[in-house]
Amino acid sequence: MNPPSVSLVLGSGGARGLAHIGVIEWLEKRGFDIRCIAGTSMGALVGGIYATGRLGVYSDWVRALQRVDVLRLLDLSLSRHALFKGERIIGVLREMIGEHDIGDLPVTFTAVATDIERQREVWLNRGPLFDAIRASIAVPMVFSPVRLNGRLLVDGGVVNPMPIAPALNDDTDLIIAVNLGGHAQGREQPGVSAPITSDERARAQSSACSEGSVLAARIRGFIDSLWPEDEPGGAQSPDLVMLMSRSMDCMQTTITRLRLAATSPDLVVEIPRDLCGFFEFYRAHELIEFGRAEAERQLGPVVGHWFDTG
Repeated sequence: MNPPSVSLVLGSGGARGLAHIGVIEWLEKRGFDIRCIAGTSMGALVGGIYATGRLGVYSDWVRALQRVDVLRLLDLSLSRHALFKGERIIGVLREMIGEHDIGDLPVTFTAVATDIERQREVWLNRGPLFDAIRASIAVPMVFSPVRLNGRLLVDGGVVNPMPIAPALNDDTDLIIAVNLGGHAQGREQPGVSAPITSDERARAQSSACSEGSVLAARIRGFIDSLWPEDEPGGAQSPDLVMLMSRSMDCMQTTITRLRLAATSPDLVVEIPRDLCGFFEFYRAHELIEFGRAEAERQLGPVVGHWFDTG
């Protein structure tokens, strides 16, 4: 029997979305034919780059990121709408991956965003790829919203963190979803990585504050909130990033459960929601490998009968 064709649904979840790469690599290695992708937020970013055929380039780049590199990709916003503009990271990706129109991609692709004024989800399946990705990753309060085609758009995870519906009419054998809001495993957020050192903190602050001394206090406060130092007794006080990410996770987990109950895909890979912190992209190698291992553990025993043994 030939390997089945697949519509892949990639959910939202910050840095946990790097696990999508591992799942995709596992599917490709097993011979699945990924023909269609629908993604929200990091799912849209990873899925869109995969659709260009350049996921390997992105994977190599993100695996090399250090903590200070993550800070350098954040362009502080002077507006009252969000902490960051979100243009610097998109500019880096455009240069790395190249400009693409969604209609020209060899894989059918849909990015999901939220029309904040009309309070509804928007499917972005035509036009410039990185315009769609930029809108889909516009996490409220973190990245500035995007005005696109007359709509004010923010992160698709606000209304649909698990975009199964765009895949329902695809002419494929299977719908496989990757849920980044799976059951917690008791991990300590923001992750199991080593605490940030005083030297790393000072270099990050120095690099970020080079954008303007007037903003120095605001930048330093945000850097402190990204990777807080342990307090006496091992406790951590709530901070901006932790409160934001856990609030989003709570909302998105509830919505995802409803979506999965209403419209079940054929197969689901569950990634624990406490796998890492929202901004821990410097743990890319670990997160990608985790996705690959979970695909093998969760899908391997189920899909073996679809493949020729000889």
